[in-house]
Amino acid sequence: MEFGCKEYFKVGKCEGEKLVDGETMPLVLQPPEGNNKSDIDSLVLALKTNKDWFEQLIIKNSAVLLRGFDVKNAQDFNEIVEAFGWEDIRYVGPAPRTHVYKRVWTANEGPLSEFIYYHHEMVLIKEYPKKVILFCEVPPPEGGQTPFVPSFKVTEQMLQEFPQVVEEMEAKGLKYSFTAVSKNDTSSMRGRGWEDAFGTSDCLEAEKRANALGMEMEWLPNGGVKTILGPKALTKVFDGRKGRRMWFNTIVGMHGKEISSALMADGTEIPENVVKRCEEIIEEESIQFKWEKGDVLFLDNLATLHGRRPSLSPRRVLVATCK
Repeated sequence: MEFGCKEYFKVGKCEGEKLVDGETMPLVLQPPEGNNKSDIDSLVLALKTNKDWFEQLIIKNSAVLLRGFDVKNAQDFNEIVEAFGWEDIRYVGPAPRTHVYKRVWTANEGPLSEFIYYHHEMVLIKEYPKKVILFCEVPPPEGGQTPFVPSFKVTEQMLQEFPQVVEEMEAKGLKYSFTAVSKNDTSSMRGRGWEDAFGTSDCLEAEKRANALGMEMEWLPNGGVKTILGPKALTKVFDGRKGRRMWFNTIVGMHGKEISSALMADGTEIPENVVKRCEEIIEEESIQFKWEKGDVLFLDNLATLHGRRPSLSPRRVLVATCK
């Protein structure tokens, strides 16, 4: 740990952490023993003082968990988010969410009984967040973990098992479609209506905003809309991440579902066995820990997929997304 940081943070451990290519995921940072630095003001000061160092930790380890600090509510969480000066990015996607405070929103409000499949946040949009930051205000009594996956590990395994199909998808690109209702439906984890998603009830304005995000739209007789995206890349390589090919797509999450589809961009079907095995690989590579009250998890959205395990109630996890 660099000079000046030891007085604020010590490296801890959590159940479920893994060593991936020599890096601990998640890297757990706690207040040092014997000093009174767990209060929110001290934490925010420490983050402001060491923000460049902390950002490099996120890139190096892909996931950093702050644990044992006195983070109580959305206001405290927002102070942490704003300490870095990262620009906010508005969420666009199917998950029903509610604005809580300034840059803080609820995470997906879909039924806790459902598993939210692994994804890079806003992976299909032209501009996606670099960081996803999660705060556990109310830990669930059982389940409800936020598992994450080092994305490059999925690419490595898929190339090993299906080299020809992977390179065909890479060469052709991918095409996705998704059907959204008009109004929000919180009975579904993908129930966000297009009016909320695009911030307007005007069809022409919604279409204009969708086009700016790289989407085509087909209006449906029931007032809903079908959005079409593509061609999109299968993998991406980002600066500062060792040249790794990230599995930067959502073929498993959207392939063959009732309201969504994923194909190669020329209309070729993705083989069912390939999608099924990819789903297994993602689960095999997943990392998870049990949420504790006050936990703040920083995810490198360019390097990790994340999801949500089914949970007993109550569970309240808040989120902020940053450029």
